[in-house]
Amino acid sequence: MTVPPVVLDGRSLTLDDLDAVCLHGARVDVAPHARVAVDASRAAIEAILAAGETVYGVNTGFGHLAHVRVGPADLARLQQNLLRSHAVGVGGPFGPETTRAIMLLRANVLAAGHSGVRAVVLDTLLALLNEGIDPWLPRQGSVGASGDLAPLAHLALVLIGEGFVRGSDGARAPAGPALEAAGITPIALAAKEGLALINGTQAMTGLGALVVNRCERLARSADIVGALSVEAQLGSHTPFDARLHALRPHPGQIASATLLRRLLHGGGVAGSHEDCEKVQDAYSFRCMPQVHGAARDAIAQAAAVLGREINSVTDNPTVFADTGEVLSGGNFHGQPVAMVLDYLALGAGEIGSISERRIEQLVNPKLSGLPPFLVAEPGLNSGFMMAQVTAAALVSESKLLCHPASSDSIPTSANQEDHVSMGPIAARKGFRILENSEQILGIELLVACQAIDMHAPLRPSAALCAVHDEVRAHVPYLDADRVLHPELEEAARLIRSGVLLDVALPLLAD
Repeated sequence: MTVPPVVLDGRSLTLDDLDAVCLHGARVDVAPHARVAVDASRAAIEAILAAGETVYGVNTGFGHLAHVRVGPADLARLQQNLLRSHAVGVGGPFGPETTRAIMLLRANVLAAGHSGVRAVVLDTLLALLNEGIDPWLPRQGSVGASGDLAPLAHLALVLIGEGFVRGSDGARAPAGPALEAAGITPIALAAKEGLALINGTQAMTGLGALVVNRCERLARSADIVGALSVEAQLGSHTPFDARLHALRPHPGQIASATLLRRLLHGGGVAGSHEDCEKVQDAYSFRCMPQVHGAARDAIAQAAAVLGREINSVTDNPTVFADTGEVLSGGNFHGQPVAMVLDYLALGAGEIGSISERRIEQLVNPKLSGLPPFLVAEPGLNSGFMMAQVTAAALVSESKLLCHPASSDSIPTSANQEDHVSMGPIAARKGFRILENSEQILGIELLVACQAIDMHAPLRPSAALCAVHDEVRAHVPYLDADRVLHPELEEAARLIRSGVLLDVALPLLAD
């Protein structure tokens, strides 16, 4: 299926557009009216230069050196030196999807027409994106103000034919030959253009936006897996009654309870234990709407903030072509993004935390009433004993990662940049927590399906049966010990891909 192109104007990019470009290869162009705005902002810079005015970043040094005036003959070299001096990132590179997100978001800022670059700069950046050239952007080195300087400097170097890209073998390769092979001419930077390429929040925001999109799938998948576990535990459906949640109307809680209720409706499991003596289930079952719902609300808040940020101008200085002014400010500071990414990480972590508790409920014979660790001949076989240990290890790691990065700051640039956001760290640790929770949910998915099979011939709802059958198409029933590692990875893939949503949602009762 051909993915429609995404057209940038600096104002209307969506999180869905981000997935289309970064995950599905949609091509990117610039709206005609945005090109007019780009040309107007460049004209404003040219007028300032012609008038001999002193403007930060146009004809001055940077950061603590902003008081140093740079002469006209050195303005191009100033921008080139800026990229070279700021390309100090370390560690492994961002993945290809994140790199594409960073490129897309930086292009969208330039398309807004407040950066003062020539159109050729924007067009060259989009050529890299559309030709599949993946700049090598080290993950570490940005404190999140003045924007994500280090990773964006590594990106900008590729535009001038320097720096590195990811080669066809995945290894780092020189950028110059890659541009030549793609027929892309490196640009010679003019005044302000180097600064316009590196001053912004696009690294933290690009990765953060991809995490948000995956977290939205994670939250709904958690309800599906949790519903399977309710049936596997012969749990009560009463805690999901709409009347209860109407009395505490948090949006995420209501959404989670509604989905759980619809997933559980119509199955044959609940009727089998109507007369049992158990009064209430453990919190990890009974309080799913409250916990999953709180995570949903965190994800929604992050989506709202990042939805604004991907269409925000984060340059400094910022060009206003209508008045010819260039204003210095602090839109590059990543605090709004950093704080909400810390909140998002907490939500993603809680989804994994409560999932691990449901795993324990199912594999523990004292709690489930099923064979120990859900396997025949326990003792000879260990079944899912160690899978629960893996889930516990991931939860513990996520707890450590949930410490808020945005609560930290350290002065840089001779105390000129004396408060920074640490937003890139918030984004990176949020990504790790997301991956942990996807894997934990994958383990719960396998455990719940195993327990469902042990309750045969009882069957859950049509939607949950479809999920169970999808799992069994990839992972067979565990009748005796075998190496589970590849099956745990496959289960995580089922969570990450959103396939459970595709299988279950069309079969839900109204």
